Amino acid sequence: MNIPSALRTAAAIGAIAAACVAQAQTWPSKPIRVFVGSPPGAPSDITARLFADQLGKLVNQPVVVENRPGAGNNLAAIAAAKAEGDGASLVLSPDTVLTVNPHVYKSGDFDPRRDLVNVSIVASFSQMLVCHPSVGVKSVGELVAKAQKGRLTYASGGPGVPGHLASEMFLDAARVRMDHIPYRGPAPATQAILSGEVNCGFLATPTVLPHVKAGKLVALAVSSAKPSPLAPQVPTLAQALGQPGLDVSFRLVLQAPRSTPAPMLAEIEKRSQEVMKSPELRAKLPNHDLTAVGSSSAQAQSILNAEIVRWEPVVKRLGLSAD
Repeated sequence: MNIPSALRTAAAIGAIAAACVAQAQTWPSKPIRVFVGSPPGAPSDITARLFADQLGKLVNQPVVVENRPGAGNNLAAIAAAKAEGDGASLVLSPDTVLTVNPHVYKSGDFDPRRDLVNVSIVASFSQMLVCHPSVGVKSVGELVAKAQKGRLTYASGGPGVPGHLASEMFLDAARVRMDHIPYRGPAPATQAILSGEVNCGFLATPTVLPHVKAGKLVALAVSSAKPSPLAPQVPTLAQALGQPGLDVSFRLVLQAPRSTPAPMLAEIEKRSQEVMKSPELRAKLPNHDLTAVGSSSAQAQSILNAEIVRWEPVVKRLGLSAD
C-alpha cells in the first residue's frame, strides 16, 4: 500500500472511530422507551418504573415505561428486538425470557438470545408459596405430607413463568407432585387461589402479601436463599425443606436491540450501573421484595449462561411448549 492510500485508510478509520465516540456521547438524543412484558404491579414493572425515573434524571431525557404483557414476556422483548438500534428502545424482562422461552415459544422470527443484547442484570426477585386456608396447611412440611396423600393443585401466571418454575423446583426437591393450573398472568392466578379454585401457588411476594396479612391466604415459604424483607417471619424453601443451598431466585435483565452500536451499548451499560447504585433506588427496591444488582454486560452474560444450563433440564422434563 502506498503512503497516500495508507493515509486515506487511517483517516477513514479515525473518522469511523470518532463517529462512534460521538454517537455514544450523544446518547440519549431523544426520549427512551422501556418495554415491560408484564402488567402494572409485577416485579419487572415496578423495577422498570423506578429505573426509568432515575435514568431520566441522570440523562435529562424522558424515560417512559410501556407495558406489553403476554406470551411469557415475549411480546415486550419482540417489540424491543424489532425497534431501531438507536438507544431509544430498551426492554426489561425476567431472565425466563432467555432461559425458558426459546423452548416454549418456538418461532423462527424471534430468538431473544440472538436478537437482543444483555446490557445489565438490574435486580433479582423471588416468589412466595401461598395456599388457600381451606387446604388446612401452615407449613411446607404439612403441604408435602398432604400432597403425598391426595391430589392438590397449584396456579401460575402461565407456562414457564417464574411462579411455574419455582413450583416445579419445589416439587422436585420435596419429591411430591401437584397438578399445574396455568392462567394468563399473575392476577388471575392469584384470584384462583383466593377463591379456592386452586389450592396453592408461587407468586410475587408484593402481589400476595396483602392477602396473607388479611388472612385470605397462608404463606408457607419464599423461594430465595434469604428471607424476604417484607415477610422475614416466612421461612425460605431451603429452611423449610432442610436443603441448604436451595435458591430459586430470578433476575431482571435490561436488554437492547442487537443492532445497537457497541459504543452506545457501553454508554447504556455505564448509565444503567450508575442508576442501580443510586441510594434512593436501593432504598426503595426492598420495599417491593427486590434486590438491586447492577451488573456489567459481561457479568450478565456469564450469569445468564449458567441459568440457561440450570433450567434447560427442567424445561425438557416438563415438556413446555406453547405450540
